[in-house]
Amino acid sequence: MKIGPIEIEDWEMTEQFVRASGPGGQNVNKTSSAVELRFEAERSPNLPDPVKRRLRRLAGRRWTQDGALVIFVQDTRQQSRNREIARERLAELIAKALEKPKRRVATKPTYGSVKRRLKAKKVRGEVKALRGSVDPD
Repeated sequence: MKIGPIEIEDWEMTEQFVRASGPGGQNVNKTSSAVELRFEAERSPNLPDPVKRRLRRLAGRRWTQDGALVIFVQDTRQQSRNREIARERLAELIAKALEKPKRRVATKPTYGSVKRRLKAKKVRGEVKALRGSVDPD
């Protein structure tokens, strides 16, 4: 499977088919249509370390203790379609991890914007100060 400049080998992915929950009638009890795709990301020689770190952050709970990424799909009643969806989701995650985030450059507010903000706060404070109980006199 090729994702941008990265080629993922077949040995890095294992697929296991399990019974899905949800709609399907009596057929759901005898067919294993859900797919559990396991990608050995930590051991992958094709992923650079920064990409692995970003992938780990993006994966969240789907990242296991031994460094594998587990994607579980039971969207459709067809095993083949669930398999395609799982591979697409893996490709999307890796593609997102390939994007290097832009570094944020710290900026300072301009002198004029600081003055305008403080003036607006003062005006608002005066409006609120004028509220309150009115003397009956």
